[in-house]
Amino acid sequence: MARGNRLLWITSVAAAALAGSPDPGIARQSQAAVETPRQPAQSPKETRLARGKYLVEHVGICLYCHSEIDWKAPGFPQIEGAKGGGAVFPDKSVPGLVVSRNITPQALGDCTDEQIARAIREGSGCDGTRLFPVMPYHFFRAMSDDDVAAVVAYVRALPPVKRELPANKIPDEVWASLPPPESITAPVVAPARSDKAAYGRYLTTIGLCVECHTPVDQRGAPIPGLTFAGGRVFDGPWGRVAGANLTPDPSGIPYYDEALFRQVLHTCKVKARELNHIMPCEYFKGLTDEDVSAIFAFLRTLPPVAHDVSNIDDPTPCRRCGQPHGLGERNEPVPPAP
Repeated sequence: MARGNRLLWITSVAAAALAGSPDPGIARQSQAAVETPRQPAQSPKETRLARGKYLVEHVGICLYCHSEIDWKAPGFPQIEGAKGGGAVFPDKSVPGLVVSRNITPQALGDCTDEQIARAIREGSGCDGTRLFPVMPYHFFRAMSDDDVAAVVAYVRALPPVKRELPANKIPDEVWASLPPPESITAPVVAPARSDKAAYGRYLTTIGLCVECHTPVDQRGAPIPGLTFAGGRVFDGPWGRVAGANLTPDPSGIPYYDEALFRQVLHTCKVKARELNHIMPCEYFKGLTDEDVSAIFAFLRTLPPVAHDVSNIDDPTPCRRCGQPHGLGERNEPVPPAP
């Protein structure tokens, strides 16, 4: 999570997998062979919409940022009727007033599928305006062509939401510091699911895990050597929360097995301890077991990084990431490069 004039923010751990149709095999009852009723095959359109729903609601957690949230209710649910209608970002570290756009058909208007895909992966709005990088297109660039097409199909199918939103108010010097958009000119393909760790890396990228679990400097740039090592601080109506260290270092999660990792994503609890729901478990609980397994396999490949982070202990200055967080006093500065 972050501070100052940072150029990045969370939009939103995890995933992508469309469950296949049930096996139309043969069941036996009372010694007699009975044919199991066949489930109707999904059309290509239905398959794409189902995949898009899964990606939008449970992987890229798009609706967490593009819907009005009730921050006072348990689990931080979406306000009824506001799904996809946009919202003002409540994170105190975001420079100026940043507003997520209405992504329902009410606001998409005459945008073409290609224009919506460019907004998602390149940060260029349908009208050609530059999107502020609170929209994590820098991570969504990794989204495959098939997956972004599914996302576009699903947002087009959302119920229209009519809502008046304020305009962004971002300091000119912040806008001026943004790099120009980069076009995607080559096909983007997701890794094969058979390569479990590689597919898990893909899911964690488009699921924005590294965004929340890597600390940033005062300019919003990720701190070298601390990737996935926790300490990024989010400050808002949910309280003040630091992302956890997800590496296998003793200060991270070396004691996790896959079952515990699945529990955390699906319940927002580490055994009996409940996490702050700024960790979007209400969305991640829809991840398939297959995808959770792939994500966990990828995290196990990370190099261990020593960085003590706690949301139970009182914040203290951390000489490693520069952010005050629980157990910050335990950390030593990053050693200089040889």
